[in-house]
Amino acid sequence: MIDQQVSLRGGAARLPVRPRTGRFLVLAAVFVCAACGLVYELELVALASYLIGDSVTQASVVLSVMVFAMGIGSLLAKRLRCHAAVGFGLIEAALALIGGSSALVLYASFAWLGESRHALVGFSLAIGVLIGAEIPLLMTLIQRVDRQDAGGAVADLFAADYVGALVGGLAFPFLLLPMLGQLTGALFTGAVNAAAGGALVLWVFRRDLTPRSRRLLVLANLSVIAVLATATFLVDDFERAARRAVYGDQVRVAVQTGVQEVVLTGTDSDSLGLYLDGRLRVSARDEHRYHEALVHPAMNGPRARVLVLGGGDGLAAQEVLRYRDVRSVTVVEIDPAVTRLARTDPALSGLNGHAYRDPRLTAVGADAFTWLRADRHRYDVVISDLPDPGVTASTKLYSAEFYGLVAEALAPRGRLVVHAGPPEARPRTFWTVEASVRAGGLATRPYRIPGRPSGFTASPDRLGGGGGGGGGGPEGWGFVLAGARAVGEPGLGAGAPVPRSLGESELRDGARAAERLRLPGQVPSTLIHPRYWEEA
Repeated sequence: MIDQQVSLRGGAARLPVRPRTGRFLVLAAVFVCAACGLVYELELVALASYLIGDSVTQASVVLSVMVFAMGIGSLLAKRLRCHAAVGFGLIEAALALIGGSSALVLYASFAWLGESRHALVGFSLAIGVLIGAEIPLLMTLIQRVDRQDAGGAVADLFAADYVGALVGGLAFPFLLLPMLGQLTGALFTGAVNAAAGGALVLWVFRRDLTPRSRRLLVLANLSVIAVLATATFLVDDFERAARRAVYGDQVRVAVQTGVQEVVLTGTDSDSLGLYLDGRLRVSARDEHRYHEALVHPAMNGPRARVLVLGGGDGLAAQEVLRYRDVRSVTVVEIDPAVTRLARTDPALSGLNGHAYRDPRLTAVGADAFTWLRADRHRYDVVISDLPDPGVTASTKLYSAEFYGLVAEALAPRGRLVVHAGPPEARPRTFWTVEASVRAGGLATRPYRIPGRPSGFTASPDRLGGGGGGGGGGPEGWGFVLAGARAVGEPGLGAGAPVPRSLGESELRDGARAAERLRLPGQVPSTLIHPRYWEEA
């Protein structure tokens, strides 16, 4: 009881270091633990966005649940203030284990159970409670080391906490993800967290521990570090097994680029599947239906200069290059790794007809929005072969502002074609795209084509379609053809030659069917109002 009273009142008599040194070590531990805590939060947001989609929703869920749980953790920590040293040590060990393994467990729950939302909320709660319990205990410990007024102690603690959060927030995207990846990065962060928390308690506050408490902390921290180290050693085998569970047994390429995860499945160009951030972008068995319908209606009219936005797989460019009077094709793809695979991978380059060998094609590695703002060329045809408009990260590429930039880049009688999602399955998204194109100053003509026939079996699509040749499904694909002239005048596809998979009668009937689904008063999406992408 006397030891507890001394601990609460402060004083450095029982510490093995001078008060200033002890205070510095406590603040250093706060710095490290805060950095680790923010990495756990960002890791959950990033992995949830990848596995579930809709990054805005997942970030809101993780952060709001975690902040709520931090309040609960702060209240619960009041019971541990009399045993602040051992309590802080055990909390950091638990936080290191739960936070470090969170990414691995989330990925496993999705790969083998097909669901990760419940695990996401559970980890957000647990991590939030443990992070929230840190500050009250650290407040007690810093007063124990170097007695000072409560306001000064709080200022020091929060300064170290905020700076640590800054470092953790910058380290996650610029160091941990590029160098270690999501799973290994989380495991490494957990090991650092356990080492920092354990070292502070077992060195600076070792005289406050009973022999039993000391043995418990040593065993807990060594066990946590051993578990994380073992998981790090086995993480490659785990990733291979999880990918097989998600994508099937024919995964050939799996690489985490600076932009996204790229996965290629299938052994040849007849069975190839291209996944970007877990979403099926290209399925070799029906990609021709999508790309023919996307490209050929827009090619009716002047077509000397063609711009392809997205489409780094080269499949849209392949259809464009079939026209001999096309003089130049510019492909603007944000991820150079995709264009590199389209050039070098035997199956993908075979599927795109080795389009990148054609001297008329030029590939540009850039964000389409930023690139259009700086480009001063005019194009006869602009083909928007971008990820599905329902993917949050791509919504700015379906905004009225973006189509305004496209309208400025179009030559006289120029045409734009946009993949807008399936009109029957997601009418709100489809007509928001059409309204956004009109708001950009262009006349529009929507159309659709059927997707995979009933009973058709394609590549594994566990993570959901992401647009392109792999995102149609039985509901098909919807498109918006647009130009500066009024609908029906030359250059907007009236009487346009179309591929056999898209007959004129089918084009006309599809447009009529989509028109019946049109939502009254649909407004365009802007960069300020992303809510219009949400489905009714």
